Amino acid sequence: MGFEPEADLSAEEVSERVDAAIEENDVVLFMKGTELMPQCGFSRRALGLINQYRDDVETVNTLDALDEYRAALEDHSGWETIPQTYVDGEFIGGSDILAELDEQGDLEDELQA
Repeated sequence: MGFEPEADLSAEEVSERVDAAIEENDVVLFMKGTELMPQCGFSRRALGLINQYRDDVETVNTLDALDEYRAALEDHSGWETIPQTYVDGEFIGGSDILAELDEQGDLEDELQA
């Protein structure tokens, strides 16, 4: 018998937060944990890649309602995995996509809002 914590936020609240974060910020990273304390390697990697080129990224900690954030983000991107990066309202990708863009020399341009 496992313990499943209840989400702190309803699906509707999360959906509204996701919509607002994407609309109101040039660059937003939905991640597990916070900017000061990422809680997974993929989130840490994505944040590090973005911070090479921008220091004004908005981060959203998805851990307080992980399943709800996955569902809300999937509505925007078609992906339920986290982290997810959006620039000017457009889904860019997760840490692997950011790393590929960086290797190709395209990440800096992608992050210019």
